[in-house]
Amino acid sequence: MKILKKNLRVAVVQASPVMFDKDATLDKVVSQIAEAGTHGAELIVFPESLVPCYPYGLTFGFNVGSRSEDGRKDWKIYYDNSVVVPSADTDRIGKAAKEAGAYVSIGITERDSTNYSLYCTNLVFSPDGKLAAKHRKIKPTGAERYIWADSHDPDTYFPITDTPWGPMGALICWENYMPLARVALYQQGVSLYLAPNTNDNPEWQDTIRHIAIEGHCYVINADQYFTKAMYPDTLLAKDEIARLKDETCIGGSCIIDPYGHCVTEPVWNQEAIIYADLDMDAVPMSHMEFDGVGHYARPDILELTVRDGK
Repeated sequence: MKILKKNLRVAVVQASPVMFDKDATLDKVVSQIAEAGTHGAELIVFPESLVPCYPYGLTFGFNVGSRSEDGRKDWKIYYDNSVVVPSADTDRIGKAAKEAGAYVSIGITERDSTNYSLYCTNLVFSPDGKLAAKHRKIKPTGAERYIWADSHDPDTYFPITDTPWGPMGALICWENYMPLARVALYQQGVSLYLAPNTNDNPEWQDTIRHIAIEGHCYVINADQYFTKAMYPDTLLAKDEIARLKDETCIGGSCIIDPYGHCVTEPVWNQEAIIYADLDMDAVPMSHMEFDGVGHYARPDILELTVRDGK
């Protein structure tokens, strides 16, 4: 794998959405991209499902065998504020990426333009403003399956963006617990491994360190920060919201180097833009004694096949 540029300035945006408000959240995103660009960021990474929000704690009225009308109404607000790809909304993000001269990775809830399904999706825009990659979560976790469909589009399974700092790929939140999904990225030589998520538990910090060591890649861990007070009063699920912790998701965003060490320590309990300068020589150097899909592999007895879904 060839790395053309040896130094990379990254900005990890531990952001709070304007919850359930696509347009207002996009206003914030565009502003944060511009801010990171003025600080020289060449790669700007946002969390999972930032636009319009990760609907933490809501059931949308789903029970086994039944749904509620109030749940349908809250879901319709979420549906209306989800992002069609491509659209004027993605054009806004692409324009901001171009003006900043940076790659931008951002998590959205995507509304399919050909049906009524929603997907948990991560988008990557290149510095020319074009959409370079779209990854749909292949298996939503737990009750996420009520609102997000599985990806069945092979183009969205494990896309890689070729950057001057090597191949870049992403897995969303608990996809990172799927060993074979990780290998699907390792097999493509990923040097920049993006992990957008809404997972602020301590064990997650162990997971991202393990991935960095296993893949000998930089892991960019981008989480959200949001509070109970940020949920809009217009939602009908007031009892569900009342049961949430005041600080509902407390972040923990950070960057891990290919040896499993923190380049930046996790940031907790606040919005923040975290900057770091990465030495990309560390990626090939770290593979000297362990290359999980190269000299440390046994393709004669172990093999991963990624099916095209057809």
